Amino acid sequence: MDERDSAEQEESGGDLEGGENGLEWLLMQDSSDTTPVPMDTNISLSSPCSVGVDISGPAFSRELLFKAASQGDAAQLHGLLEYLQLTDKKLTDPDFTDEVNGKTVLLKALLNLKHGENDTIEVLLDVAEKTGDLEALINSSYKDPFYKGQTALHVAIERRSFNLVRLLVQKGADVQAKADGKFFQRNAGAGFYFGELPLSLAACTNQPDVASFLMENLHRRANASAQDSQGNTVLHALVIVADNSEENTHDITHMYDQILVQHHRLQGKGGQRLEDVHNQRNLSPLKLAATLGKIGLFKHMLEREFVDVETRPLSRKFTEWVYGPVRSSLYDVSSVDTSEEKSVLELIVFGSEIPNRPAMLQIEPLRSLLEEKWDKFASKLLLLNFVVYMIYLGIFTTVAFYRKEGQPPFPIEDVPLDYLRCACQLLSILGAVWFLYKSITHFHMNPPKLKALFMDGFSDILFFLQASLLLVAAVLYCCGIREYVDLSVLSLALAWMNVLYYSRGSRQMGIYNVMMQRMILGDLLHFLCVYSVLLSGFSAAIIALMDSSPLAVSKTNSTGAAGLGLEAEPLQCQKPSFNNLRYTILELFKFTIGMGDLQFTDHVESKEIFYILLISYIVLTYILMLNMLIALMGNTVQKLSEQSENIWNLQRAVTILDMERTLPSRLRRILHSRLSRMVSLTIEDEQHRKFLRVEEMNWRQWRSELHVIREEDPEDHMAEEPPAGKTFKLRRLLKTIQSRRGRRLQAAAEP
Repeated sequence: MDERDSAEQEESGGDLEGGENGLEWLLMQDSSDTTPVPMDTNISLSSPCSVGVDISGPAFSRELLFKAASQGDAAQLHGLLEYLQLTDKKLTDPDFTDEVNGKTVLLKALLNLKHGENDTIEVLLDVAEKTGDLEALINSSYKDPFYKGQTALHVAIERRSFNLVRLLVQKGADVQAKADGKFFQRNAGAGFYFGELPLSLAACTNQPDVASFLMENLHRRANASAQDSQGNTVLHALVIVADNSEENTHDITHMYDQILVQHHRLQGKGGQRLEDVHNQRNLSPLKLAATLGKIGLFKHMLEREFVDVETRPLSRKFTEWVYGPVRSSLYDVSSVDTSEEKSVLELIVFGSEIPNRPAMLQIEPLRSLLEEKWDKFASKLLLLNFVVYMIYLGIFTTVAFYRKEGQPPFPIEDVPLDYLRCACQLLSILGAVWFLYKSITHFHMNPPKLKALFMDGFSDILFFLQASLLLVAAVLYCCGIREYVDLSVLSLALAWMNVLYYSRGSRQMGIYNVMMQRMILGDLLHFLCVYSVLLSGFSAAIIALMDSSPLAVSKTNSTGAAGLGLEAEPLQCQKPSFNNLRYTILELFKFTIGMGDLQFTDHVESKEIFYILLISYIVLTYILMLNMLIALMGNTVQKLSEQSENIWNLQRAVTILDMERTLPSRLRRILHSRLSRMVSLTIEDEQHRKFLRVEEMNWRQWRSELHVIREEDPEDHMAEEPPAGKTFKLRRLLKTIQSRRGRRLQAAAEP
């Protein structure tokens, strides 16, 4: 852009509508979408406004107002009200706002606080109120795509000024305003997502006093169940900003409980539970925490227990009884168990990209729930599947051993053995179809990725390859192609390897299988990558060194025959030599495992270089790389000793839920009802909540003033396990707790 264009651009105040036909305008349009305009700067980004009214008093321009606001000098605003009244203008007029981002002088003042104060703010609010522009000024927001929707209330909260927040709310600030610019969206790079709403911003920046005020002020209360453009409430936003660090988890959990309790008290009985609100991805805050792997907040949400009777319905854990270090707890499994669609357990188990998956499955009640399912039906089903698979594998192996020789397809002979052979072949094909269907179903739910293989293993991939090879072999058999034997043999080898899948039922074998898979995907894979480079490079170098002329080959063969005392005859069959790629690769591989043939070839152009190449290859692979692989594997075993059990638990959990899904829905309901640790409670609105009874041992936390459902020797039996199909009232339990608490306080008060 030349100097003339630059001058015209400055005179037009950055107006892009005047140069629509030029390339410069197009480039500036693109840059505005990629480079954010600063939220605040003391350099004017818009053109100076002209005052066309002749008055005797001081003339106020945008630059003058912004300068006074940035310096916090209220004296510079003297006479502003008279000027606005005389010129019939308001502070929200275009003459006093930034043309680039729509920033008002109030926003400018809030962005330039000194020790939490700016003397110009009250002056500006007073002027706006007297000119009838107060509400419009307070709720004016940024207009540019990056900071769109941010109002003065957002800025005051971000600047952590409780006094200004209270002042703005009293003056009519919109507590439900949404800052939905690109800077405030998730995955925005340099931006910060907080849920768009002022309440969410106060919560995510750890300002409990501001959040409490916004929810309970007398002017306009913020709705905690309000959702942003992604359907997230303030609880969802807290889950998103959690980062699993100890300090952050402490602050987030405290704020989470405060908002949850405060909303419950404001709603009263019959109000909507804040944790039941789902976002656009149909995720509640608990499910979102599980999906994002926020293990600290997730653990707190599952183990949350309130002592106060009024807030105890918000608890997800109830202490049933305590005796010394032993306590029996009831964990709420609503949204957790697989009896509900898109449960927390399914999200964690089948979420291949979720961080902290193995560790989250060790949190109660997930750990006990999986153990209960394993003990009651999953272990029996796995054993049954193992027996059926071994029968199938025996049939498949027998068919492969006693296959017919010749050109396929073979006609069915009218003898019992041939009918039996055909029946076994048909069973093998049907089994392959079943394994293919199971593998595709699992891939649809949990797509295979390299990162996920380290946790989930590659058994599903092996089953998929086994089934695919056998089905392709069946097609080749029907087409009369004899190479069907090659594919069926490979499928048979994979079928025997897949027996290791059922080792998940045993702790020792399962952990051993996990270590083996991790070594294959880690150390061995890295070794093979480097080794393949060396093998290919040295093979190519040796082949290039060979003298492949007919004279050299004939001389070599004659010399060999003479050395054996035989008459030289024309060769009818030549032995492969180092000038053959496959032979060279195979021979060099033999050297790697110590089985190489040291009878060197004679037809090389330079034997010295050939020896150097061969010895260098042996040193690098047989001596160096193999020993490095052994050392790395030993280190991997020590490093994975603690992780392997958690990974085995995760793989076993996948197996449990896979087998549970194969059952008919009616049978699943029957099995769930027979879980011995499951208890059903009825809350005040007659809705059932399922709880899992877990006995815990904690030597660091002895019995305190925590109010329990029943004592060690209870006077009533309301918390005892109810008969099948019956429930007991949570309301009655809470009343009993309250009466016992009163009796204890009365007994303590008596001398």
